[in-house]
Amino acid sequence: MTHAVPGTDAAHAVGAGGHDAAASAGMPQLDFATFGNQIFWLLVALVLIYLILSRVAIPRIGRIIGDRQGLMNADLAAAEDFKRKARDAEAAYDKALADARAEAGKIVAANKAEIDAELKAAIAKADAEISARTVESERRIGEIRQSAANDARSVAQDVAAELVRAFGATPDTAAVNAAVDARINGAVQ
Repeated sequence: MTHAVPGTDAAHAVGAGGHDAAASAGMPQLDFATFGNQIFWLLVALVLIYLILSRVAIPRIGRIIGDRQGLMNADLAAAEDFKRKARDAEAAYDKALADARAEAGKIVAANKAEIDAELKAAIAKADAEISARTVESERRIGEIRQSAANDARSVAQDVAAELVRAFGATPDTAAVNAAVDARINGAVQ
């Protein structure tokens, strides 16, 4: 005999003494009597899900994937284009840099040649001025020598005349001059 808890369906069914009532109290999915209906509705549900997915969801997903693939291809093409443009810009920059260096070399060479020409002209001018000053200096030195020689002759003539006077004689100017000239010409030669 089983003890039943009043107010429960299971206890009531057991109390009634029916074994079928106890079996129906379990999970209806596991009831072998309804497997045919369950399989039918499972197949209907799967077909409906397949139709909804194949007609609605999968085409939308396919379009989205296609659109994204198109965007990626466009972005890759744009990236390749930018890469090509960057290479072209780098090549143009390198060429411009090489041209600028070549032009700078030409300018430096031209300036160097110009400076060399100006330097040669300045040296030639300085040499001409030095030559002119040398000639002028030699002329002045000649004049100074001549003046010094004349002054020395005059002083020598005066000193000789004074010496003759100091010895008590009267100097003969022509004889003193001839003696001084002979002495100076002998010393110079």
